[in-house]
Amino acid sequence: MADHPDPIDLDRAAAAVQELLTALGVDLTDESLRDTPRRVARMYAELLTPRPFSVTTFPNDGSYDELVIVRDIPFSSVCEHHLMPFTGVAHVAYLPKARIVGLSKLARVIELYARRLQVQERMTSQVADWVERELEPRGVGIVLEAEHLCMTIRGVQTPGARTITSAVRGTLRTDPRTRAEFLALVGNR
Repeated sequence: MADHPDPIDLDRAAAAVQELLTALGVDLTDESLRDTPRRVARMYAELLTPRPFSVTTFPNDGSYDELVIVRDIPFSSVCEHHLMPFTGVAHVAYLPKARIVGLSKLARVIELYARRLQVQERMTSQVADWVERELEPRGVGIVLEAEHLCMTIRGVQTPGARTITSAVRGTLRTDPRTRAEFLALVGNR
């Protein structure tokens, strides 16, 4: 599967965490902190490594021509500006043409783009591009809703504030009725 980040060098990452913590005045000789650099390195490796998957599509033999929506797909990502998590849900929709996709693959593509240093706006577009490229549907709609810890626990400190981004392509962009139906279905919870 394309779009995978480079492999992570855990030893180098742990050494860098150790250097950072030492520079911040943390006593790494304390028993409870001794293994923190390695734990942090493994944590970031987990957060930044998507599981590989193969796309599974099927012929649209039934000529289904209405919206297909998978709503409330949970995701976690890491903000590239502060290296802090942001978490939320994704809503993925498409209007099929010749092919339909195995629905679990829509959750996998969210993970593919979430498991890297990211900004929400780019991730939204990347998911839309992937669905458009892999399925060649008549239309694509993506909405991501997330809470960013860089806003929640630092800076402006606004717990509960959610950022919403969207990307619409094809018929979902050009047909106001289809766009309204999509937005109503993903916003109606």
